[in-house]
Amino acid sequence: MWFDPPRPIAATLLSRLPDALRRPKPSAWAQANRGGAPIDSFLEGPCFDAAGNLFCVDIPHGRVFRVSGDHWETVAEYEGWPNGLAAREGELVVADYRHGLLSLDPRDGAMAPILETVLSEGFRGLNDVVVHPDGSLLFTDQGQTGLQDPTGRVFRLHPDGRLDRLLANGPSPNGLVLNRSATHLMVAMTRSCEVWRFALRPDAVVGKANLFFRVPAGTSGPDGLAVDAHDRLFVSNPGHGQVWVVDPHGVCTHRVDCTAFGRMPTNCTLAPDGRTLVISESESGCLLAAEIPPP
Repeated sequence: MWFDPPRPIAATLLSRLPDALRRPKPSAWAQANRGGAPIDSFLEGPCFDAAGNLFCVDIPHGRVFRVSGDHWETVAEYEGWPNGLAAREGELVVADYRHGLLSLDPRDGAMAPILETVLSEGFRGLNDVVVHPDGSLLFTDQGQTGLQDPTGRVFRLHPDGRLDRLLANGPSPNGLVLNRSATHLMVAMTRSCEVWRFALRPDAVVGKANLFFRVPAGTSGPDGLAVDAHDRLFVSNPGHGQVWVVDPHGVCTHRVDCTAFGRMPTNCTLAPDGRTLVISESESGCLLAAEIPPP
């Protein structure tokens, strides 16, 4: 249920994946997720490191890019499906659908595994990752779960190697983000068109997980999430071509309209200035920007 209609914010072009880097060919990822159609790219996971460098991934072709203006540099290219990115202490943490959690050194492209299995059992397919201030990694194991199989998982990997399974009943857990105080985690459940919220405890017990926000039903549900300094939640919504701006009480106040470029805003992140939202729009293969007004 909506309150007042969300006020529109226009998205503008930040940068477009150059034609020379587009690869319009069939892939195993496109066969499983896009009906086998040739996909020249599918951008996801925009993130900034501590130095202000912008990175994103191309899932079907296993690439991680550094983007500066119109210049796109391939930091890594490998046999994987990178989906989520997070910056941590001079490295990028990659949530890879095929290989689990990986570490990427953006200086030379070197990659190494962080966590490939759980008790020797492979993941269903990781989607996104976020770094907690205590150094732990929170990540979603989405695979092909959905309303037909609500068994997607959310994990926490502690710095000492302990692994918590926080949720195991998610209908397609996708993007995730911490609130500003890092006391609560929000997780996009794509196929139920919901964002869940729950408190993080020192142990692995989760109580009273709550439906914090629901996007309008459609061909796809919420994808990547971001939070700003005012604890406002940004919910990327492919299908509708919007990024919903949600206040700390769960009320949608604005919407970033991406439909001039495409209907697949897959993820978003705040730029270092704290005001500019950077969005991966995967239908057009572009990164978009939107200036977010103060509350």
